Amino acid sequence: MIKVPHTYAIIFIVILIAAIGTYVIPAGKYDKEEVGGKQYVVDGSYHSVEQNPVGFFELFTSIPAGMQAGSQIIFYIFLLGGAFGIIKTTGAIDAGINAVVSKLKTKDKFLIPLIMIIFSILGFTTGTSEENIIFVPIGIGIAIALGYDAIVGTAMITLGAASGFIGGMLNPFTVGVAQGIAEIPIFSGFLFRSCVYVFILAAAIFYVMRYAAKVKADPKASVLYGEKIDRTVRTDDNKIPEFTWNRKLVLVILFGGIGVNMYGVIKQDWFLNELAASFMIIGFLAGIVGKLGVNNTFAAFVEGMKLVAFGALIVGFARTILVVMDNGAIIDSVVYGLSHVISQLPPVFGVIGMFIAQTFTNFFIPSGSGQAATTMPIMVPLADILGMPRQLAVLAFQYGDAISNSIIPTSAALMGYLGIAGIPYDKWVKFIWKLILIWMVIALIGLIIAFYIGVQ
Repeated sequence: MIKVPHTYAIIFIVILIAAIGTYVIPAGKYDKEEVGGKQYVVDGSYHSVEQNPVGFFELFTSIPAGMQAGSQIIFYIFLLGGAFGIIKTTGAIDAGINAVVSKLKTKDKFLIPLIMIIFSILGFTTGTSEENIIFVPIGIGIAIALGYDAIVGTAMITLGAASGFIGGMLNPFTVGVAQGIAEIPIFSGFLFRSCVYVFILAAAIFYVMRYAAKVKADPKASVLYGEKIDRTVRTDDNKIPEFTWNRKLVLVILFGGIGVNMYGVIKQDWFLNELAASFMIIGFLAGIVGKLGVNNTFAAFVEGMKLVAFGALIVGFARTILVVMDNGAIIDSVVYGLSHVISQLPPVFGVIGMFIAQTFTNFFIPSGSGQAATTMPIMVPLADILGMPRQLAVLAFQYGDAISNSIIPTSAALMGYLGIAGIPYDKWVKFIWKLILIWMVIALIGLIIAFYIGVQ
């Protein structure tokens, strides 16, 4: 069986390719102009410059330089991770979701859509993915008790969260990071994303409910029929806490804080530093209200940062690609080459090409923030050259990054879901592939509409 290389190994290979490229790709530059505090590429200004190949030692000094270049985003992710670590440790999210799910056990008709809506809200506000693993066995237990199968139990948790993640309206780890790199207002385009999200979520709910109805009517319709499912893994080591008033108040603080962040972004021009500070305040307040105490609050803060270390540091590693290409004066040459090819096609194909490129990249770099750091520095100037709003480049990244997470084997969250559910990967693919195609069609239609209305 062929093993997919480690994500960092893939990025390092790309760094090496970029370094080799500085020897073979003609060096060139675009003139830049500043408009409203942002740097834009001047169309038609590309010109050749002296070749400046990156040497062996410079290749490695580019890595710490990449970390420095991406420091604002890196620390933003770390601090957000720490804040969510505190909130997670209070048990508020686990208890709140469990309370809602428990009340829905006897409401078969409303169970699937309501659970999927709840998890989708977590998806587009906090970007939850691996965090939902604890709820998969609960979902499976409820689904089987109601006459469904393990696929339904897993899908209503994971695809609900995935729908919100694709929508991404307030996701600080993907849309927030990408918009920061693109130098456009954080969480701008909220209304357009919300419209696409509604269609994404509706498609997922309909898909899961239709499958559930078939399984309930005829168990042989299950993709798991005849399969011996090992569900020995349970949440015994992760007991769901009681939904106390303190934990309810923590959730009020969390969602109230998100509302404050929206106000700050829209009315006060908040950016990454302000958002990171706000999330820290939310986290520390949650620690106080959740009665964690000083030591446990900061222990949870550090633990939360540990959990996002992979994604945070990969931003700096990926930023090294840009540093190498910039030092070798070839990044503008790459943009020029891409723009020359795409300009020969109908204009709308530019954003479709971006979406396809991001979907392909996601297989190898499933970290949303890492993929943003890798691809956005190229896609943003390409959008400028093609006369597209930078928001389109962010949308193409967002949908390309998020949709395939529910099917690619390199997704840590997906493999974690399937592992705890005991569902073979091939059976999941058999169940999910049609929905992935539906989601992609919705995303492409959304991107085409965004192109023609010039979404900002």
